[in-house]
Amino acid sequence: MEFTKVALLASNLASKILSAGSLAKVGGAASSSILAGLPSLAKAAAVVVGGASTVVAVPVVLGAVGFTSTGITASSLAAKMMSISAIANGGGVAAGSLVATLQSVGASGLSLSSKLLVSFAGSTLVSKLVGL
Repeated sequence: MEFTKVALLASNLASKILSAGSLAKVGGAASSSILAGLPSLAKAAAVVVGGASTVVAVPVVLGAVGFTSTGITASSLAAKMMSISAIANGGGVAAGSLVATLQSVGASGLSLSSKLLVSFAGSTLVSKLVGL
């Protein structure tokens, strides 16, 4: 694809995203698709990018809330979640609980199966947004 076509598609995508707020509700009725006017190739590309971005974003977000490779960060959302979980379980965090799973991902990253699952979820969300 030529550079000008790519730039035109990117510009079109950006303008559609920026106007999404006004498209979301018109007269109380939700629009069927935020990016409905895009060509199908651009929609498919957006779905792929959405899936890949989700895989990259999950560890970044977990680190930002306190689930890091060195453990749970003090005074973070993760620390508060751990405290609540420990209190609810009589003093310890149960193996396989949400907090334990998130800390495992924060410490070692996503496994291949988790990457596939997260990528599928991200792609599905974007496909709904673009109307595929």
